[in-house]
Amino acid sequence: MPQSESVTPASPETLPQEFSPDLHHTLRQHFDTLAPSWDRWKRRNRYYHDDLKKLAQFFIPPQSTVLEIGCGTGDLLAAVQPSRGIGVDFSPRMIEQAQAKYPHLVFYCGVAEQLTQEVLTPPQPLDYIVISETLGSLLDIQQTLQQVSHFCDRHTRLILTFHNFLWQPLLRCAESLGLRCPQPQQSWLSMTDVKNLLSITGFLPTQSGRRCLVPKAIPLLAGLLNRCIAPLPGLNHLCLTNYIVARKVITPPQPCTCSIVVPARNEAGNIAATLHRIPPLGQHTEVIFVEGNSQDQTWEMIQSVIQTPRAGFTLKALQQHGRGKADAVHLGFAACTGDILMILDADLTVQPEDLKHFFEVISQGRGEFINGARLVYPRSSAAMPWLNMLANKFFSLVFSFLLGQPIKDTLCGTKVLWREDFQRMDAERSYFGDFDPFGDFELLFGAARFGLQIVDVPVRYQPRSYGQSNIAHVKEGLTLLKMCWFASKKIKFIA
Repeated sequence: MPQSESVTPASPETLPQEFSPDLHHTLRQHFDTLAPSWDRWKRRNRYYHDDLKKLAQFFIPPQSTVLEIGCGTGDLLAAVQPSRGIGVDFSPRMIEQAQAKYPHLVFYCGVAEQLTQEVLTPPQPLDYIVISETLGSLLDIQQTLQQVSHFCDRHTRLILTFHNFLWQPLLRCAESLGLRCPQPQQSWLSMTDVKNLLSITGFLPTQSGRRCLVPKAIPLLAGLLNRCIAPLPGLNHLCLTNYIVARKVITPPQPCTCSIVVPARNEAGNIAATLHRIPPLGQHTEVIFVEGNSQDQTWEMIQSVIQTPRAGFTLKALQQHGRGKADAVHLGFAACTGDILMILDADLTVQPEDLKHFFEVISQGRGEFINGARLVYPRSSAAMPWLNMLANKFFSLVFSFLLGQPIKDTLCGTKVLWREDFQRMDAERSYFGDFDPFGDFELLFGAARFGLQIVDVPVRYQPRSYGQSNIAHVKEGLTLLKMCWFASKKIKFIA
């Protein structure tokens, strides 16, 4: 791990402390008193704290730049293996212990409500900001979030964890029995409370959830309940830990360029119409056809149409060496130069003219991963037979549950995202493995892991005018079920 600059533990005056000095003094005394026994308390509740580390490690890839507010003695910050890790806490004794334990990380002593960019040298946006188990102790949550926003750019993710208020009686009882370290008076926040605070301070929640139904390591029972029962709808409202991932609302810089990847297999009759109907998007539009093992004249048609120049467009043609749409998408995306990446199937069941709606949504910052939804506008049974529609609705419900965000239609092939986000997701492909033959779902899984805001854009879905579907419904339906099971273990039932 790269070594960050060493910083001498700071005094309580390192950062401004103009807000409620008496209350802050009381809180500081409380945690200073706890500091010598803090790690011992955490070891007594290792199972719960390890669960928080697993959650943070899911959202934060190693070698990210991370700021943790309310870092205590630094264990959570160290667990995510940052390339640059910065911890802030208002207890000098906690900071002294953290710096001694983790000399490769940087720690500051100060008040969250008055946090300034002095903690970053040089000042720069961070990849992740973590506030774990600290929200309830903050004297002014709104002011803290406003200060935090200065450290954010479009890519920064704010990760909040806090206790479910339904657990207040049990946790107070645990304190009185000596099973939990004594806590000062604090706010007990609901999900709605925290989402409202995020909204009024310029943040948009992109993902939320609940976990940890049993916070003690009860043999066999704890693992079973936390992995298999706690994530279930309804029952998850009883979990101890609430978490929210949020991003700062920032309009992306303009103007943007756009790259459209068109996977095509046995689509010779659709190639010319596809290119003719794609509208100009952004400052410049790049169209990349990726032909994959066709048995008709698809490759010859692609080579023919790209010979005719089109103003404002760059046209490219690639041929797959591998097989499947996922391979085609990766080949195409690797050759893209645009700021925004799009996937458009060459079967023309999704109208190319609708791409302008996708571009407007993502370029204006209304979403970060844009998913086509075919189940909004009327569609003929020839385009989508009733059995296919039922399957689509079933998988949309399953994936909405797994991803923690509503997804109207997971099986629509039209998907749009920023090239920078795809590159980050592609660098972490090993987390999920190479298991998706379609390419759509590894993008959805990656978007969920990186806390991207997933939004649906309705598309008009129509029957094919040329050729036949390349989908083997039964075989690929079974593949989808396997992917749901795999995703449930890697995303929803994080262990």
